[in-house]
Amino acid sequence: MSTSGGLKIGWNDSERSELRRLADRVAGIAAAPENEVIKRRWRAVNGLRRPDRAPVWCRPVGAWSELLPEEGLLCRDPWLRSVERELRRILIKHEIGDDSPVADYFPVAAVFKVTPSDTWGVRIEHHRPSEAGGSWKFSPPLKDEADFERLRMPRYTYDSAATESRLAALDKLFGDRLPPRYVCHLPLSATLGTVAADLRGLTELMLDMAVRPDLAHRLMALMRDACLASLDDLEAAGRLTPNNDEAMTGSDPVGPEIPADGRFSLKNLWIMANSQEFDQVSPAMWREFCLEYQRPILERFGLSAYGCCENLTRKIDGVLSIPNLRIFVCSAWTDLDRVIERVERNYVIMWRQKASEVVFAPDTDRLRQDLESGLQRLKGAYYQIVLREIQTLAGHLDRLHLWTRLAIESAEKHA
Repeated sequence: MSTSGGLKIGWNDSERSELRRLADRVAGIAAAPENEVIKRRWRAVNGLRRPDRAPVWCRPVGAWSELLPEEGLLCRDPWLRSVERELRRILIKHEIGDDSPVADYFPVAAVFKVTPSDTWGVRIEHHRPSEAGGSWKFSPPLKDEADFERLRMPRYTYDSAATESRLAALDKLFGDRLPPRYVCHLPLSATLGTVAADLRGLTELMLDMAVRPDLAHRLMALMRDACLASLDDLEAAGRLTPNNDEAMTGSDPVGPEIPADGRFSLKNLWIMANSQEFDQVSPAMWREFCLEYQRPILERFGLSAYGCCENLTRKIDGVLSIPNLRIFVCSAWTDLDRVIERVERNYVIMWRQKASEVVFAPDTDRLRQDLESGLQRLKGAYYQIVLREIQTLAGHLDRLHLWTRLAIESAEKHA
């Protein structure tokens, strides 16, 4: 049992033994020469240098429930269970064989207390179905203009006791094998539209842009200001940690040299943002109601990546106007040829695959043909091959293994 700052984290002998075994396996992967090759691959492509081949990476998201069912986990303590889950996910990704860099430490995210407790002064809820995996719909708290008066600016306070308790617990459990390390994840995302839609409703937000633009501007301004305030607090407190050792944003150190006191600034970090909620909005309205509110946040960082599953074909020029842009995320709905033409060799293209076509592809030849077609067109560009947002494998538990193998084969062929 580990106790610190009022937080109790307990385990029994079998849980301790299993966590140490898992940590030992992860540490072995982190120390292997192949892991350094993967890290160099990401550093090269995101540094606008030619890698040995394009990095290949997949993110299961909802499909983790098939790859790692909850009933297969051993730990009972909720937080320790999340640690076990993460260790097992690292091992599963290693088995899948993609370019997942593995750290030689276990990240422990900083714990923050938020005021008000519901973050925005109103309760965000979704209508969810009774069946697992079913679709949900918005249940926005901002139903009319009067509700906007209830909104509050969230403030975040670092919880040193809770954070140190978690660090101490993992150090005691497996620190001799895989040392825990403090990391700071930004409490608010630069993708402002996601929370805006949760608060107002996606349909209502889109209608506001057309018939009540004052309400849309009011909401987006609050999202922007709250994010900027949280960044100010983190930077002033010296709580920031670098994020250039992960998949997608693995790179050389970002920004200026770190001062002697070791306090990172936002210029030493990557930021990722997207505009999925504004997919169906015109380029002009997207700029007015989304990008121009994101811009002051993005510009605070050293490097940025922009895009996700939205179609950015008509918004390419707007994305390229982001001054610190390094990665242009080209979804399966964005015109790859248009992106290649505009991006040239000045940026990295994150070439996203369509998850449904990978999961439900009738045969291996179809997957290989799709990869070959894209890579032939990407010849000469700096690019990543990424498969994300996989909500189900539809029972094909080997599909990510298969796709990864085919993607790596194609990447090697076109290196």
